[in-house]
Amino acid sequence: MVLGMHDALVEITGIVAGVAFAIDSRRIIVMTAVIAAVAASLSMAAANYMAQRTDNNPDAGLCATYTGLMYIGTSMAIIAPFCVIENRFAALGAMAAIAVLIILLFNLYTRRGSNRPTWRRFLEMLGVCAGVSTASFLIGQAAKYFLGTNI
Repeated sequence: MVLGMHDALVEITGIVAGVAFAIDSRRIIVMTAVIAAVAASLSMAAANYMAQRTDNNPDAGLCATYTGLMYIGTSMAIIAPFCVIENRFAALGAMAAIAVLIILLFNLYTRRGSNRPTWRRFLEMLGVCAGVSTASFLIGQAAKYFLGTNI
């Protein structure tokens, strides 16, 4: 479950950030994000299934299902602001707030029964997510400039 959630946070926020700054159309942003989310969730589920089967885990199918469902669920939460907020930059801000909330809730939940430093892990996950989103934004801007694409 952690694998699916965390990968969706990093990957889909990165994709959406990059596309949102490169493309003006919310419909194209949502379409691209949904296609990426579904394809990646299936890929993550399949990869986890094969990894679990390699480790002879009899619950490989269940593990794969949880990974895929967490990936797609997290992705849809991240994409949702673009479906309801007209301004893509406001939607991007809402997406960032949702990602931060997911990271915070996850870290608060996983600290139960553990002595792990919650805030340090929260900042680490947040940093990774922000770093990938920033890199994707820069890639989106470079692609828009060098390819001369304005959609």
